Amino acid sequence: MDWRRWLGREEKKSELDAEIEAHLALAAADARAHGVDDAAAENQARREFGNVALVKDVTRQAWGWVWLERVQQDLKYALRQMRKSRGFAIAVVGTLALGIGAATAMFTVVDHVLLRPLPYADVSRLVEISGGADRHEYTNSTYLDVQQWRQWSRSFDGIAFYAWARGRNFLESKTATETVSFYEVSANLFSVLGVHPAVGAGFRDSEDGFAHSGAASVVLSDAVWRSMFDGDASVLGKTVKINGVPYIVAGIMPRGFSFPFAPADLDVWTLAQLGEKDRGRTDETPEYSVIARLKDGVGKARAEAELKTLQAQVAKGYVDPEVRQDKSAVWLERYSDSLVKSDMKRALTILLAAAAVLWLIACMNATNLLLARAMVRQREIAVRGALGAGRWRLVQQFMVEGLLLNSCAAVLGTALALLAVKLFAYGIKHHLPLPVPVVPDGRILLALLGLTVVSALLSSLGTALVAARSPIEPALKQGGLQSGNARGQNRLRGGLVVAEIAMSLTLLVGCGLLLRTIYSLRHVPLGFRADHIIVANLQIPGYKFAGKNMTNNLYLPLLERVKHLPGVEGAGLMSEVPLGKTFQVLLRLKGDAGSHTGEPSKDVVAKLNAASPGLQKVFGFKMLAGRFFNEQDTASSTPVLVVNRAFAKEYSPNQQDLSKVVGMDLWHLTPDKSAKVIGVLDDMRQKNIAEPSEPEVQASILQVTPESGAYQAMEGIAMDIAVRTDRDPNSMIADMREALRQADPALAGSNFTTMDQVVEDSYGSQMLAARLLEIFAGSALLLCVAGLYGLLAYVVSQRTREMGVRFALGAQRGDVVWLVMRQAGVLVVCGVALGLGVAFAAGKLVRSYLYGVSAHDGWTLGAVAAVLMLSGAIAAYLPALRAAEVNPVEALRAE
Repeated sequence: MDWRRWLGREEKKSELDAEIEAHLALAAADARAHGVDDAAAENQARREFGNVALVKDVTRQAWGWVWLERVQQDLKYALRQMRKSRGFAIAVVGTLALGIGAATAMFTVVDHVLLRPLPYADVSRLVEISGGADRHEYTNSTYLDVQQWRQWSRSFDGIAFYAWARGRNFLESKTATETVSFYEVSANLFSVLGVHPAVGAGFRDSEDGFAHSGAASVVLSDAVWRSMFDGDASVLGKTVKINGVPYIVAGIMPRGFSFPFAPADLDVWTLAQLGEKDRGRTDETPEYSVIARLKDGVGKARAEAELKTLQAQVAKGYVDPEVRQDKSAVWLERYSDSLVKSDMKRALTILLAAAAVLWLIACMNATNLLLARAMVRQREIAVRGALGAGRWRLVQQFMVEGLLLNSCAAVLGTALALLAVKLFAYGIKHHLPLPVPVVPDGRILLALLGLTVVSALLSSLGTALVAARSPIEPALKQGGLQSGNARGQNRLRGGLVVAEIAMSLTLLVGCGLLLRTIYSLRHVPLGFRADHIIVANLQIPGYKFAGKNMTNNLYLPLLERVKHLPGVEGAGLMSEVPLGKTFQVLLRLKGDAGSHTGEPSKDVVAKLNAASPGLQKVFGFKMLAGRFFNEQDTASSTPVLVVNRAFAKEYSPNQQDLSKVVGMDLWHLTPDKSAKVIGVLDDMRQKNIAEPSEPEVQASILQVTPESGAYQAMEGIAMDIAVRTDRDPNSMIADMREALRQADPALAGSNFTTMDQVVEDSYGSQMLAARLLEIFAGSALLLCVAGLYGLLAYVVSQRTREMGVRFALGAQRGDVVWLVMRQAGVLVVCGVALGLGVAFAAGKLVRSYLYGVSAHDGWTLGAVAAVLMLSGAIAAYLPALRAAEVNPVEALRAE
């Protein structure tokens, strides 16, 4: 059969009608010729011809495509039913839209973060190679290690390496200067990834080596090429400047390509400049991240086992025993798995499961509504069955109606999903490693189509089968009670409501636990003030200050300019503000030898920060001993440091009096002078509010000079300026941006935020999960209450005669109210009991996201159970009142 036969069907119908009429006319004329009168002749012709409708049906079946014609008829009928019962249609569509919208929104996020294929060839064969004694603490590898892997390993088609060029990197074009992500890579990186430049040749695989001469080559991402060079292919072979250094453009990568994968970044790549330090394995040897492509047919486990055996021999080249031990281990991880942390994967999976539960609740609620509607339409169904409609024909009619309702719900649900993704765009962008667009693509639309079909099957198939199996004769009798059938359907609907209550309670418990977590986090002492503080994360063009002291030439003049802005109460500089996530330097210090115990103390790894003297006025943090930096702590004075309580306790664990920590010689801030501790800060939350403070050492920014090792680690890479103001912090941004622009035009692109927002962002995935679960749980509770109300309202309408009989026999209105409330109470108690069991079992899934509350917190479980019971009581009370107002005379007369 082909479509042409279907498209010409209407014309064939007209021809068939005309042919039948012609046949009947000829037969009637022949009868009249034999002396039969006109009326008798026409009757005789029709008797001889037979059933005209049957002939038409048989003929249409011979043409084919009968099923499509019937679907078309069912669709028209379904549309008439929706117009006739608008309230019912709106209720079903709205219910399903909530479930489909939630599932679509979460699938959109999960798809782009976890499922979307990366823009590389056969990405399943790409692995990241790292070392370290602990599999979860990755370390990079030296060039010599990589070369030996290349030489002796038989599991890889290629091994490449790369490193991020530290600091802020600026690419200059004729019209603009932009901050870019700049990477030094091996020549074979793109061939290992299986992607080659769309324009130009890129790097040749043989270009790895030492002592490169001449201008280095650079490959631009498509985003950089289009945004900064207007997609002009003539830029190929020309010279551009990155951080003031000339590079020759050797290629432009295809659109959508990004490496390391971060589609929102402006990426540029240059060949790693290998030098003499790369020939050894010392503390000064550069280290690189390593990515490799497995040979076809070689598994990750096999390659890892081979590399571990090889690395055991390679590690012998390290002189330091501790380093040798650390480097003897090597680990492989799928590159696609390395992009998203395991806890984020688990969080997204849990949220997707929560969305699926909400969708399932919506399907159950829609099923309840459709079952109620089928009971109302029993007489109609019986009439159609009596006229010859088969059970499959009736099932098809209900399935078409369900698919139509679900299709309308899918359209509305898609709009809700896109709105949800847009509303949560900031949280998604801040907490997830990959961007999530608000425009659906083919994969999302395909998933939505599948979700719509499955929703239609779940919500309509059972209803259709129940309706099709209903006996015809009782339904055709006027006033037939059909009590047995009604009770069976009521039990089915009651079971669905119990399941809805149980699943709603599970979602509410998860939401309650996360809300209590957020409450606990909000009451954790930060150790500093966050109100009325604005923070500028400076985009520092460090290359412009090469050979200069940035403190004297940039930071201090900028700080003075900002201090004189209107409304500024205090301003200070810090390499990273508390709870910031832009930069971190770790410092390893030998433990205190004078602990008065005779036992050697362990080394301490501490966070290193540079701070200006005015910072205490900005953040208001507390000193436990000694003092903070002042203007007299200059480059010419004795080097000084300030430590926090966590450092003091770990560095000198037996030192009970923190004031005795003051005066200790701690670290050579400058090559020729050791620095003394002048103060001990109270602990502040540093990386995350849920994590305790870690050891920290602060140096005065006035003493961090180019001769200091800390200068190279911090000054040209990261610096924040924090301002306390008596104005609205957001109103200060324009003035501060102008002050930064006057200091250097490149600084005008710095990122501004308030300290309150920094604190808010530090709650991490708990806040995003809590907000999403609030919506899911609230929607589930609404659907649950609506389902319970709908069931009881229908039961009351079905039992109107029974209520009349009860009143006639002397029942009081309170008795009838109690009858309905008791029925509702049984459903609610069963649902709550089942839900508490499920919530208790599911507690371990959210345990890692909780703070200050147990996964089986009794208060949360009790509060949620009470809310559901109260909601159930309210949902049952209205139908109970309606039952109590039944007029017994009218109820009995109606029957």
